[in-house]
Amino acid sequence: MSARVLVVDDVLPNVKLLQAKLTREYFDVVTAFDGRQALEVAHQQHPDIILLDIMMPGMDGFEVCELLKKNSATMHIPVIMVTALSDTSDRVRGLEVGADDFLTKPVNDVALFARVRSLVRLKMMMDEWRLRQQTSGQLGVMVGDSSLMDAPTRNARILVLDDSAVDIERIVETLKLDQHEVKTARTLADAMDHAASDEFELFVVSLTLLDEDGLRLVSQLRSRESTRQIPILLIADEGDLQRTVKGLDLGANDYLMKPMDRNELLARVRTQVRRKRFQDQLRRSYERSLSMAMTDSLTGLYNRRYTMAHLERVIQSIGEAGKPVSVLMIDIDHFKNVNDSFGHSIGDEVLKEISVRLSDNLRSFDLVGRLGGEEFVIIMPDTSLENAMLVGERLRARVAGKPFIVGSLSTQLEVTISVGASVCTDPEEPVDRVLHRADMALYAAKNAGRNKVVADDVDGGSAASVAGA
Repeated sequence: MSARVLVVDDVLPNVKLLQAKLTREYFDVVTAFDGRQALEVAHQQHPDIILLDIMMPGMDGFEVCELLKKNSATMHIPVIMVTALSDTSDRVRGLEVGADDFLTKPVNDVALFARVRSLVRLKMMMDEWRLRQQTSGQLGVMVGDSSLMDAPTRNARILVLDDSAVDIERIVETLKLDQHEVKTARTLADAMDHAASDEFELFVVSLTLLDEDGLRLVSQLRSRESTRQIPILLIADEGDLQRTVKGLDLGANDYLMKPMDRNELLARVRTQVRRKRFQDQLRRSYERSLSMAMTDSLTGLYNRRYTMAHLERVIQSIGEAGKPVSVLMIDIDHFKNVNDSFGHSIGDEVLKEISVRLSDNLRSFDLVGRLGGEEFVIIMPDTSLENAMLVGERLRARVAGKPFIVGSLSTQLEVTISVGASVCTDPEEPVDRVLHRADMALYAAKNAGRNKVVADDVDGGSAASVAGA
């Protein structure tokens, strides 16, 4: 896995040593020798991960990390603090300002490479969601600003796997200080049953099980779609570095060595919950913006852009399926009079009710879209022109057969629609041509007195048949 690593240390030999180690593993390494320079390089070089010394003159690593995490351009970059400090309070302070982990000097190569690779994977996944959010913004969809460090860290649902009653009690008591809802499991089977039947935001997995291997659970959680993105925090013995590294390679996000410090456990859990919720926020924002980009905000129907793209794909599929695709073009009769007489708010209610009546009388795989104004289109795969006429007539009757009750005074309006139908059997026919033929049939319906369904004359005339009142 290739990635760009920023190494920050005020001691040149330390920088050179880390640079040599990382370069041998094919990482691209950039360097900085103080806090100010580190901030500049982070902005200019866009590293995938930062190895940050704590003890530096002028601005120490804690201050640098805090500034990185407050800036929207750099807050998503994982930070590993590299330090000679071994006091738990220093680790907790670093985690609280946004650091992802600590490595103690002299740095163990196995731990270094495993941690870097694990956090780079996390960064790449986060980058993908951020890119999708930016794309949504380029499409004209509003996306809100969000900050990683502002994501909430309390009241998470957490599953703990440990076969030690003493350790489970200690972990649960600690997690409840942050009002987390904790479920416990003593065996792998129990843990997987909980994971399959419930939703969690974090798994805490012990690697010190007496009769089972906690790494097996890590592997199973990462192999299932429903749990693949949920963070995993490992609990390991101090001397069990090899299995801890293996856990990171399998997809675990973080680890804590025994004997557990309560404050460090809380800090590491907060880090994982914060990242999970931030990622969920990015995903929800993207899904919401994607929906906004595809749908009409008033009616909830697909908009013109999506409808045209869908019709193009459906027509192309004719070559494989060999089945016709029919299109209905629909226009509300005298809709301008509704807006002029009752106002645009009543007109909007009519549009929404029309959308409901159309959608409720189609097959699940038919698509109804709003092209704009009072014009709608329906795309019906595997449908002959004759059957499209029957559908068009049913829709016309559903609209005309029952008055529209709109407005605060429950005004009753008689509303009708005109429908034009066309069929496509050629996968090479342009979308515009198919819609144009349906549109010509629609005009024929209006010229015939409105509240009619007219089929396109595939032999060249303006209308092959007319149905309606």
